[in-house]
Amino acid sequence: MRTSVSFLLLLRPHWLGRVLSVLMSGLVLSVSAQTGPQVDVVAVESRLVGNGFEMDGVVQPVKQSTVSSQASGRIISLAVKAGDTVRAGQLLATIDDRETQTGMQRSRAQSAQAQAELRNAQANFERTRDLLAKGFISAAAMDTADAQLKSAQAGRDQATAGEKQSGLSQGFTKVTAPFDAYVLQTLSDAGDLAFPGKPLLTLYAPAPLRAVVQVPVSRSAELQASTAIDVQVRAPDGSFQWIHPSQSSHLSSADAVSQTIEWRLELPTVTTKNLVPGQQIRVRFAAGQAQRLVIPQAAVLRRGELTAVYVVSGHGFSLKAIRLGSDHGAQGVEVLAGLSEVDRVARDPVRAGLTGAQPVGTATK
Repeated sequence: MRTSVSFLLLLRPHWLGRVLSVLMSGLVLSVSAQTGPQVDVVAVESRLVGNGFEMDGVVQPVKQSTVSSQASGRIISLAVKAGDTVRAGQLLATIDDRETQTGMQRSRAQSAQAQAELRNAQANFERTRDLLAKGFISAAAMDTADAQLKSAQAGRDQATAGEKQSGLSQGFTKVTAPFDAYVLQTLSDAGDLAFPGKPLLTLYAPAPLRAVVQVPVSRSAELQASTAIDVQVRAPDGSFQWIHPSQSSHLSSADAVSQTIEWRLELPTVTTKNLVPGQQIRVRFAAGQAQRLVIPQAAVLRRGELTAVYVVSGHGFSLKAIRLGSDHGAQGVEVLAGLSEVDRVARDPVRAGLTGAQPVGTATK
């Protein structure tokens, strides 16, 4: 030691400064290596979790209607467009009503004529009855007057029915909304020719909504044992959560082409604020329980198409790709491949990726 100090004293001043700088740098690196990030680890465990499978479904409105024309004529105007909000009874489209107007005038004239003929037949019936009472006419004449009166009454009833029918036809030229709804799409434009049965536009009620999922027939046996069905929706804070549908049902027959059975899951109204028809949604069918390897969701690192975790390796960490299965919420996410029960993974993958990160903590969750 005394020799080393003497050697340093013999050096020139600027050489002495360089030597001291190198020694201090090595000391700093040694301290940094000993004070790297401390990252908690968790053991990969085999737990009893819900067994089942997940599938993609589609959000559909429970109340949806295709509004069609009930009258013939040219469409004069279309008062709404896709995305508009409409109220029950609101005018949606107007069809040329000149023909129906003419029909109403004809029906009114026929009704007035029938009323006049009825009054004349009633007066003739009363006169004939008086003459018969005085013995001036025969009973046959009375029968004729009675038949004429009944015929006039029938003609009046027919004319009244025709007038009502004309009024209904006139009303069909004003197409209105059947319920409070959103306009999903318009199927005709102003100037198009309308006829009975021609679709004009499609409406849907904003609530309630349902999730529709096509389940393969090959999995119908698993669904018979299902104990729970969950639907994944987005919470107000932006996170995803699993909810139970208020009601579930399925069709009694399978689609002959796709070999699937349609399941309809009614969603609670309070959870559908962020959902729109046509949106893809995740559905989970749970059937009993099974042992599965699980890790905390926070331990998973996702970078593009890479899904990995930092596994304890010696006194540090190494990145390891994995394949995940179903997310079981608080119980963790299922690991299908890449890990075993002897592995320990970092709870915080971001800190575990820093230089000099060291595993600390217990090996339990």
